[in-house]
Parts: sequence; C-alpha cells; structure tokens
Amino acid sequence: MKKTKKQLEHLAKKIKLLILDVDGVLTDGGIILDNEGNEFKVFNVRDGHGIKMLIRAGVKVAIISGRQSKVVERRAKELGITEVYQKTGDKLEVYHELISRYGLKSDEVAYMGDDIVDIPLLKVVGFPIAVADADEYTKQFALLVTNNKGGRGAVREVTDLILKAQGLWPEDIGGYLAY
Repeated sequence: MKKTKKQLEHLAKKIKLLILDVDGVLTDGGIILDNEGNEFKVFNVRDGHGIKMLIRAGVKVAIISGRQSKVVERRAKELGITEVYQKTGDKLEVYHELISRYGLKSDEVAYMGDDIVDIPLLKVVGFPIAVADADEYTKQFALLVTNNKGGRGAVREVTDLILKAQGLWPEDIGGYLAY
C-alpha cells in the first residue's frame, strides 16, 4: 500500500530503531567467494555515512542477518553498530529481544528487507521498508519501497528520511556546510 510523502514522514518521525538486513539491503546481494574460503561484499559508502549520522543523532541501528560473515562484523564496527545478529534463523526472536531491551513499541521501529525471509519482520514493525530491487512478493508488505536498490543508496535514502522527519537533518549536516 503506497503511502504519501507526508504519511511516510509521520512514520519516520517516530523511529528510534532502524533494523537492517545485510545481503540485498546493505549490499547488492552479491557474494564473492575465493578459493581460500574468503567472502567479499561491497558496501555503499553513502549508506554507511547515513548510518553514522543516524547513530550520532541518537537513533539506534541494528543488523539482523541469516548469514554469518566476518566482513559484516568489520563493517558494523566501522559504522558504530553494536547490535549485530548473524546466522539468525528466527529474526522475530531477535526483534522481540531488541524492543524489550530498549523499551520500544513496534511503531518506533523500522525494518529494511529485500526477500521473503524478511516478511515476518516487515509485518510487525511500525515502518516496514523494502529496497527497490526486493522480491516482488516481499514489496507487498512494505509501506515504503525505496527508489534506490540494495547496496546502491537505499539505506541512505531511509536514514535521510528519518533524520529530516525528526528535524535532525540541519543539526547533522551543519558542520559540513561551514566550509
């Protein structure tokens, strides 16, 4: 169900926690494996900067992934994401743990996903988001489908929306405009 810009801003204004899937959201979904068993992923720098700005503004960010990867641990550490759950069979269990720990309500949580394994979370959060190149069936459960693809600026699109809706955008970029 497509929402108007004003409705999306209303949802984004309440967000205190943004939960992200990894493959297909923080990355384009591609995984490169070499002969030595190393795994490579490509992350978008602007997505990362958006995450850092969101955390700096006081919005929590968590990662929940069904896969396990040292690369994800490293990227999360670089960005300051402390809530990282990998090799998660039941993403809903982790979600409930997070909202309980932080005393949050569902309407204060946004989740970004791209495939059918993300649908259970998309159905319970207040602001369900799918990336532009998400599975078509999965998109039906999102209130926002980003203009950008996973790993190609979709996360930044959402972090900017949340910052602007919460009136935090000018404070965050003020230092950048001084030059």
